[in-house]
Amino acid sequence: MENSTKEKKYWYMSLINFFKSIILVIFYIFYYALIGVKACTYGLVVDLYNNISWYFGKGYRRTKEANNILNYQEKKPKKKEKVYNYSAKTLAKLEEDYKELVRDLQTTGATRSKDLNAYYFKVRDRQGKIITGTMNGFSKLDINAFLMNEGYTVYSIKTSPLINFLYKDSSLANPKLKTKELIFWLTQLSTYLKAGITLNDAVKILLKQTKNKSRKRILQALSFELTLGSSFSSALEKQGGMFPALLINMIKAAEASGTLIETLEDMSNYYTEVDETKKQMRSAMTYPIIISVFAVVVVTFILIFIIPRFVDIYKKNDLELNGLTAFVINASNFLKNNIFIIILVLMLLVIFFIFAYKNIKSFRRSVQTFCMHIPVVKDIIIYNELAIFTKTFASLLRNNVFITESIDILSKITNNEIYKGILFRTINNIVKGDKISEAFKDHWAVPEVAYFMIVTGESTGELDVMMQKVSDYYQGLHRNVVNNLKAFIEPILISLLAFVVGGIIIAVVVPMFGMYEQVM
Repeated sequence: MENSTKEKKYWYMSLINFFKSIILVIFYIFYYALIGVKACTYGLVVDLYNNISWYFGKGYRRTKEANNILNYQEKKPKKKEKVYNYSAKTLAKLEEDYKELVRDLQTTGATRSKDLNAYYFKVRDRQGKIITGTMNGFSKLDINAFLMNEGYTVYSIKTSPLINFLYKDSSLANPKLKTKELIFWLTQLSTYLKAGITLNDAVKILLKQTKNKSRKRILQALSFELTLGSSFSSALEKQGGMFPALLINMIKAAEASGTLIETLEDMSNYYTEVDETKKQMRSAMTYPIIISVFAVVVVTFILIFIIPRFVDIYKKNDLELNGLTAFVINASNFLKNNIFIIILVLMLLVIFFIFAYKNIKSFRRSVQTFCMHIPVVKDIIIYNELAIFTKTFASLLRNNVFITESIDILSKITNNEIYKGILFRTINNIVKGDKISEAFKDHWAVPEVAYFMIVTGESTGELDVMMQKVSDYYQGLHRNVVNNLKAFIEPILISLLAFVVGGIIIAVVVPMFGMYEQVM
């Protein structure tokens, strides 16, 4: 009898030790996973930044070695040019296409259409390679003249409703320019123009450097428009929303004042600062999102796969469950039985929210108003919106863009309905002859400091200078808030995760002590 009692005690002690080991394993999984996530999101970025900084910091050394590199390249044997050989059948087909093109150019192909069309062409370059592509234009004759001027032998130029549908305004064929690409192009263009290269030649150099087909198509269209004598702003405008309205209007004003190079540099700096602000926001949100998703996945895994194993043990030993344990078990059963329905409902809610936010103005305004009243979050949104708004306004005023056009452009650069309302009030004030600052007065989304700085700029006649100062001031505040958020959000998330997981562990372990007391 004593031996069987000892065996039972030994068995229960082993079981409790096993549970303790599981709890420790779960704890260390969380602990080291959090460390790993932090290292991936912060350490990796820091290391990458340091490596890039070190690399570019050695630029002066590379310039000292430039002559040696050039000498080495001169000594290197030149690569043989690739020879493109095509079958007699292919060459015969090209000849037929060429004859058809000549006939077409002598008849309907020379007629200019009123609307812009997309043209599919087939050409052969100086090395003999057959190249196909698309261009927008008003006639086949214009496209043919441009391609021949570029040194191509043209064999075929065609257009149709299908070609127009696929290539003219398609967002798939002509995806919007990323901010990084825009910054690179603006920087390169200003550099080439400073060196005395003509604008069309500068665009052609960028065309040769670009490997992406859709980007090549854009640059080719720009070069085509410039060859026909269009202004740069007009050429950009004809690309169907590929370039921001802000940039087009800035360049239009620069062409009138003869300050194209300065404007290109100014816009490059502007988009660089905007991109940095967006990166700060992404950086602030990346870590909490990753931790939140990780926490939900792990807690769901515990409730679906771990808790049911303990339920079987409780049933076998007829243990009395406390309220916390019963709640965790009920949550586990509910989640296990309805996991697919819950996922489906969540997906539908997310899809509905995104659709409503994008398409329903009143819904978007309500969500934005709610977010702009949440502590800390409101500071991030307000500081970011004010920094971008005043920075853009300052750039427009510096480049002598009309105030009414400036307000119209500013209304397009923000998706925030509250600030759009302020801009519409500003337009009404201008029409009435009132001051711009009146639209910002006593508005809950505009801090008093910003309002008084705008008033000062108006009274001194240096509104553009004051707008830039407002932008710098709130960009600094935004950066500080984001950095503080990074510092505080980590312990908050870890504490919340520890509270949830700790509650589940306590709910599971407490009944085990009752089982141990029964044995004793």
